[in-house]
Amino acid sequence: MALHILLTGASRGIGGAIRERLNQEAEVRVVGQATRASAADLLAADFADPAAPSIFWKEALDRLDGRIDVLINNAGIFEAAPIGLPDAEWSAAWDRTLQVNLLASVELCRLAVRHWQDRAAPGRIVNIASRAAHRGDSPDHWHYAASKAGLLATTKTIARGYAAQNILSFAVCPGFTMTGAVDDYLASRGGDKLLADIPLGRVAMPEEVATAVRFLALEAPASMTGAVIDINGASYVR
Repeated sequence: MALHILLTGASRGIGGAIRERLNQEAEVRVVGQATRASAADLLAADFADPAAPSIFWKEALDRLDGRIDVLINNAGIFEAAPIGLPDAEWSAAWDRTLQVNLLASVELCRLAVRHWQDRAAPGRIVNIASRAAHRGDSPDHWHYAASKAGLLATTKTIARGYAAQNILSFAVCPGFTMTGAVDDYLASRGGDKLLADIPLGRVAMPEEVATAVRFLALEAPASMTGAVIDINGASYVR
């Protein structure tokens, strides 16, 4: 029986690499989320809308014949919010980032756990957090770091709360990863200076993150539940 996997943020970057890697597996069916659906295995959902995660979950369940075995939360945004913004704009930036990066993922985690409980079935969650959850981010990205730290706390809480029901929860924390958005960010901040902070001497490749996610989604032993895998070229070790 094929394993049914739900993947958010699946159209490009890390999510695109995860989707491509999982689609190489013979006994796996993947349904992905993107803000705009551009392929048959993608469903459109804008997680800035608080109602979107629940609607997306129901549509994905229909597409996957009523069964989801693995949830991978990768959708996220990285938008600056300098502290000098007008109060309303700064608050709105926080609200948007927390909604997309944290609350949408939390809602999908909740729906997944209840789905597995109702079916008395095992399940796995893999949350894509960030190095920023551990070491913080730039002065313009308090909200991003906070959203990813919240996702880590959610991952660990689920792991502790539901392991006895064979509901497992993992997280991956990439550092800078070679996507188009990161290229722009590196250029804007002086790439050589940022790369000097990475002992490996380069940023991670999306395929490297996808390799770790595939392992957690398909193979990681149950005793690893609650584990966080860092992929940051030793720029943050703990």
